[in-house]
Amino acid sequence: MNLFRQMTEKPWAPIQGNVVDLHDGSAFSVPTATLGLRVFLAVVTVLFLLLIMAYGSRMEYEDWRPTPQLWLLWLNTAMLALSSVAMQWARMAARRGEINGVTAGLIAGGVFAVAFLGGQILAWRQLNMMIAFDITNPAIAFFYLITALHGLHLLGGLVAWGRTTAKLWRGFDVVRLRLSVELCAVYWHFLLVVWLILFGLLFSGNDTLGTLLAICGIR
Repeated sequence: MNLFRQMTEKPWAPIQGNVVDLHDGSAFSVPTATLGLRVFLAVVTVLFLLLIMAYGSRMEYEDWRPTPQLWLLWLNTAMLALSSVAMQWARMAARRGEINGVTAGLIAGGVFAVAFLGGQILAWRQLNMMIAFDITNPAIAFFYLITALHGLHLLGGLVAWGRTTAKLWRGFDVVRLRLSVELCAVYWHFLLVVWLILFGLLFSGNDTLGTLLAICGIR
């Protein structure tokens, strides 16, 4: 009987049960909002990479003249960096359950982000008043396209920031807001990294981009 039981036994049955247990969602579950943000950031990354490649390719034409360097962009970059730091502050406070830290971090992050957008608009006006301004110059057109596209993504982030801040003022518990604060911080860090790359291209006199493209074998 023991021999018959061993021959008819299904050795894969216990293994199958373990596999089901491993995939019950408890160990590998990812919040839908987190997964959605990851997919969105991947798409945005591809978009900006294509934009950078188009920027480098357009530089090859004879009518290309580098955009005048605007020192106001340095101040704008500092504003966005401070905004990202403030969001990280709110993120760490949310992990510790400190409501005051979350409030201060979110407010400061939003204020610095709005200051960055205001500075970008001033940079547009400053460029428009320069003698060297020429809308037919492709470098000028790329400047507007790059800064506007980045600014639109930051505006989208401010919408999410506003919803999170509104929930905070309505008395939501920090535990319930932790995921929203985490996602805002990640998005702000992403936009900061993207802007630093774009800022380097716009402010380097195009030398940096040419060197990178040459190293990659694109030029």
